[in-house]
Amino acid sequence: MKIVIPGGSGQVGRILARHFHGQGHSVTVLSRHPRTEPWRVVAWDGLTAGEWIAAVDGSDVCINLTGRSVNCRYTPANRTAIHDSRIRSTLLLNDVISSLDTPPHLWVNASTATIYRHALDRTMDEATGELGGSEPGAPDTWNFSIGVAKEWEMAFFSTPTPRTRKIAIRSAITFSPDRGGAFDVLSGLVRRGLGGRQGSGQQFVSWIHEADFVRAIDLLISREDLSGAVNVAAPNPLRNRDFMRALREAWGVRFGLAAPEWIVEMGAWAMQTESELVLKSRRVVPARLLEAGFQFLFPEWPAAARELVSRWRVTGRGFQS
Repeated sequence: MKIVIPGGSGQVGRILARHFHGQGHSVTVLSRHPRTEPWRVVAWDGLTAGEWIAAVDGSDVCINLTGRSVNCRYTPANRTAIHDSRIRSTLLLNDVISSLDTPPHLWVNASTATIYRHALDRTMDEATGELGGSEPGAPDTWNFSIGVAKEWEMAFFSTPTPRTRKIAIRSAITFSPDRGGAFDVLSGLVRRGLGGRQGSGQQFVSWIHEADFVRAIDLLISREDLSGAVNVAAPNPLRNRDFMRALREAWGVRFGLAAPEWIVEMGAWAMQTESELVLKSRRVVPARLLEAGFQFLFPEWPAAARELVSRWRVTGRGFQS
C-alpha cells in the first residue's frame, strides 16, 4: 500500500511509520521539519497547497496526525497554535482530497479521547458516550480541549468525500518505550520515587499499548464497513492510583510519593504543561473495535507495563510484530 502520514514526525507518527515501513509498504511522512528517516519525508506547512499533494494523490491511506503538542501551558498563543494546527490542516486536506482524481481510499484523522466528559461514574463508548464541555465547575483548560476536539471532528466531516472513507480515531494515550514519550516521562517519576497517585487517584486513565494501536489501525484499513468515530483505547481503563501502582510494580519500585492536586498544579506549572493531562478522568472503551472482532494483545495495564519496562531497559525501541 501507499500510505501518507501528515504530521507523522511525532511519537505516534513514528510508531505508525515504523510499523508500515517494516511491513514493506510505501510510507511518506509530511512534516514541517523534514529530516532523514528510513521512509520518505516531504515538507508541508499544514496551511497551504504544495508539492506534497502528489504524495496524497493516488495513495491508499492518509493518516493525518497534524497538531501542535498539548504538552504545554495553555497560553493564548499556545491555544491558538493547538487549535489552528488541527483545524486548518484538516480543512486543507478536505479541500485537496475532495478535488483529487485519485483520492485515498481511506482517510484516518486524529481525534482524542478527551472529547468525552470527565467520567468517574461510567464508561464512554462511541454510541452512548457523553461529549464534554458543559459540566458545571469544569476548569477552563478542560473545556478548551473539549472544544478543540469537537471542532476538529466537525472540520473533518464537514466536506463530503464520497470516494474516500473517513474515520476519526478518538485515541487514548499511546504508550511505547521510545525516549521522550509519555511512558518514558511517567517511568522517570517512578524511578525517582515520585510515582504515587496523582490528585485523588480516583480519576480513570485510558491508555493503549503501541502494538495494539498499530494493529487497530490495520483493522480499520481492512474493514471497509467501518467509518465515523472510533475509540482507540484498551478495553480496561483503570483508576490513576492503580495505574501508577502497576507501573511501580513493573519497575520493581516499592514506594511512590503521592502528589495532591495542589502539588500536581505546581508541578505542571514548573514543567510548562497542564494538570488536565493527569487529573481529568478518561474512562473510554473501544466498543466498535470489539464489535469488529478486534482482540487486544494487551487488554490489561499491568502486563502492558511489564512489557514496556522490559523493552525500555533493553532498547527503548518500538514493538516488533
